[in-house]
Amino acid sequence: MFLVTGATGGIGRRVVRLLRERDEQVRAFVRLTSRYGELEHRGANIFIGDLRQEKDIEKACQGVQYIISAHGSDGDALSLDYRANIELIDQAKAHGVQHFVFISVLGADRGYEDAPVFKAKRAVERYLETSGLNYTILRPAGLASNLLSLAERFRETGVYLLIGDPKNRTSIVSTDDLARIVVDSVTVEAARNRILPVGGPEILSREDIPKIFSHIFNKEPIVINSPLFAVDALRGALGFFNPQAQKSLGTFRTLLANEFFCTHEEVAQLESIFNFEMETLESFLRRYLAV
Repeated sequence: MFLVTGATGGIGRRVVRLLRERDEQVRAFVRLTSRYGELEHRGANIFIGDLRQEKDIEKACQGVQYIISAHGSDGDALSLDYRANIELIDQAKAHGVQHFVFISVLGADRGYEDAPVFKAKRAVERYLETSGLNYTILRPAGLASNLLSLAERFRETGVYLLIGDPKNRTSIVSTDDLARIVVDSVTVEAARNRILPVGGPEILSREDIPKIFSHIFNKEPIVINSPLFAVDALRGALGFFNPQAQKSLGTFRTLLANEFFCTHEEVAQLESIFNFEMETLESFLRRYLAV
């Protein structure tokens, strides 16, 4: 039995789908307010709970052999990215879980002090490494699925908003490839007790993304390049009214201000470990947008 947290998210939903295609038993940890009908239809066991509640985590971990932590922070890095994962690891130890897969973030080890999600992910990584559990820690770059709504907007308007330095590099990973790596990590020996950066096969500059959209839709892009100080001004204003949102924007700003890409050697290592070729961003978008 697999326990998947964040089962209705972009990664978790694909992980559950792939596990069920392989006829694996899955317990999908979901919130009552989330849309989990597809997962239920696919035969996943739906566990409705709150990752902020230790009793829910303890109950969800009973009788499982593998745990896949795929949930996000929902603006609450301390409770969800940190505390919930620490409790999941403790319960995994208590229940004799065979393998724990933790989805972190590329750059978690760089010490970004202004990014709560990065700090929380790195603290969880350290805790998991010393837990005594078999584990795989995956550090993905940007997810291709996050660009689908931007691509749809571009299809309608031809407009692309680019915040920050357009030359910053990234290696967008196919979210389907990431799900496959997540699932295979529990059985592939070379992935055991490893921290693996996960990126797509291309190192792209951020200004390449609207060019890819343009190529897909045969539409000349209208790129609006907004400077980072616009985010800084928004953060400053939020500080007076919503300190929590201000902290969350610190993570957002970190993502905008820095480069997050895997080297060609790192991607080649991934392809060798998991024995498949990583999908390009354009291929992913064309599949999902039916172009």
